[in-house]
Amino acid sequence: MERITITIDDDLLGTIDDIVRDRGYPSRSEAIRELVRAAASREHAAAGRAPCVATLTYVFDHATRDLSQRLTDRQHDHHNLGIATTHVHVDHDSCLEVSILRGPIDKIRELADTLTVQRGVRHASLHIIPIKAGKVTHSHGDGLPHHTHSSI
Repeated sequence: MERITITIDDDLLGTIDDIVRDRGYPSRSEAIRELVRAAASREHAAAGRAPCVATLTYVFDHATRDLSQRLTDRQHDHHNLGIATTHVHVDHDSCLEVSILRGPIDKIRELADTLTVQRGVRHASLHIIPIKAGKVTHSHGDGLPHHTHSSI
């Protein structure tokens, strides 16, 4: 790890200190590292077909006509991207779903758009984490390829 020196005006430093305090970072350095990682992820996310893992979170009105079936159909249309989906009943009218996804960024965005534009879906948020595609395959003692690894 390298040490660098930066110059920041007082107002921006105050904002950093607020973030450190509010989020419980152990230091300004850790807060700044996390902010730079987030910015780098956003920049990398523009790379189109770059691989990623992602979460798509949305709330929807389960009483909206055929919405549950449309959402399920769209997820099946992109079944190769889904790792898991959790469905929670928030109240009498609302459901929350969180989908964990993996695949090319452009395909993840496409799926998110097809789900979140449905009438009755609200409060949608897509969080993309770019990954480095790995081709390291290993076995678990039986000599057969098990799976490949990626890294963040």
